[in-house]
Amino acid sequence: MSLHTVTDRGTVLQERPGGPARSFTDARAATLSAARFSVSIPPTHVPGAIEWPGRRPDPATDMAVTARQDMPLATLVEEIAQGPGRADVRVFVHGYNTSFQEGLFRLAQITHDSGSEGAAILFAWPSNATVTGYAADREAATYARDHLAGLLVLLAQDRRIGQVSVLGHSMGGWLLMEALRQLRMGGDDATLGRLQVVLAAPDIDVDVFRAQLDVVGRLTPPLTVLVAPDDRALRISARLNAGRQRVGALDVGDPRMAAAAKAAGVTVIDITDLQSPDAQNHGRYAVLAAMYSGMRRRPGEAITDAGAFVLERTGAAVASPFILIAEGLQAGQGGAR
Repeated sequence: MSLHTVTDRGTVLQERPGGPARSFTDARAATLSAARFSVSIPPTHVPGAIEWPGRRPDPATDMAVTARQDMPLATLVEEIAQGPGRADVRVFVHGYNTSFQEGLFRLAQITHDSGSEGAAILFAWPSNATVTGYAADREAATYARDHLAGLLVLLAQDRRIGQVSVLGHSMGGWLLMEALRQLRMGGDDATLGRLQVVLAAPDIDVDVFRAQLDVVGRLTPPLTVLVAPDDRALRISARLNAGRQRVGALDVGDPRMAAAAKAAGVTVIDITDLQSPDAQNHGRYAVLAAMYSGMRRRPGEAITDAGAFVLERTGAAVASPFILIAEGLQAGQGGAR
């Protein structure tokens, strides 16, 4: 599959089989660079998983980069806009402790499993990609705010491009909210009006999130937040932040939470019932992507309304009258109710 990347990471030349190649580092570049990658998905791919390659990648069993083409950012936008019809675009903003390769492979997994059409872009900010680099990553995410906002403006301004969906995971959710805040403060309502925003397990202080929402305001469709109270990574984040509650670990079972979500015009969906691909329960959004292609809405019902909902393993959102039906799920996940 073909994926695009936009990044403010620095680069370095490394010796590889076939000659030197330019690799991305955790250095902070002053300008954005762009590229197109071809990534192969193995026929043995497990939905929600990344099949990491060894020193000698085998496309039969591993995800593998098969081609790369560097290009100016303007060329990337033009390439996407020239697609057949009005091409929809999905932008993925990765989280803390994420290398460029992991971000690229995660986007490949999400795109493949969801069956989504249109262009997919990885916004790769300069994460340190180490467990001990939490504070450094927060600074790197702060550094990337203007660059992410600039990318969203470029995409939204091109009327040949259809819907612009943006998914921010973990610390990437904080980065995304900061970019939205800057767009609103700059009076760029036109760009905000073209975005569909999803925050997956956002690593954001609850009070900071309220302050961000006060500036960003209501979005159409509503901003969607995927949460799980048993997210271990966010529990660690809370401890690192003097016990401050993280948005991605909120409990939608609290009636006050449901009322607050509705009042703020935000859709909050608890995905705790989905099996996580990681021991930290921090990556359930990747499994949700695998369910997406089988989901459909009952006539007259939608889950894009503001409020708090629970998504069951079956794909049913338990909050009548809003029901989401999942079809064709793998054995062991249950059937639609």
